[in-house]
Amino acid sequence: MFTCAFTIALPQYKSGIETEDMKGLIDKYSVRIFANGPAPGKPQNVSKNATDVKQAVLTATYTFNNKTNDAFFFKPLAIDEAQRQIVKGIKYFLKLEISRTVCMKREADADLANCGFQPKTGLQQTFLCNFEVWAIPWLKMMKTTYFVCLPLDRY
Repeated sequence: MFTCAFTIALPQYKSGIETEDMKGLIDKYSVRIFANGPAPGKPQNVSKNATDVKQAVLTATYTFNNKTNDAFFFKPLAIDEAQRQIVKGIKYFLKLEISRTVCMKREADADLANCGFQPKTGLQQTFLCNFEVWAIPWLKMMKTTYFVCLPLDRY
């Protein structure tokens, strides 16, 4: 539970008002709001299966594939954590396991949904990544603002 206190401005009074009288006026005109739930603006855990989370995961994956020089596409192996924060839009905090697929980037028509993961050979590679994805739904905009990845074997 969180508490918000708002004080309403009072009209100017003569300077002779006692301190206790002023305290009584402030107490009388203060408004307190009590609400259950997390504080506004605080990141909240969300379902990993939510449609908007899945879209954020795709955006993060697209960014990862465009920023890496790997010959193969990567795609999410697992969504370990997903949080949503209401800001000027919506910010998603994602912890993903991203693994190398068998589809090569030079294949222009590659569809990640149909790309299998590399078998357990020397080409198999998985990263644990933290992504921040910012969405402004009313502008139909979603972009990755930050990410960092480490090979999963380093965790």
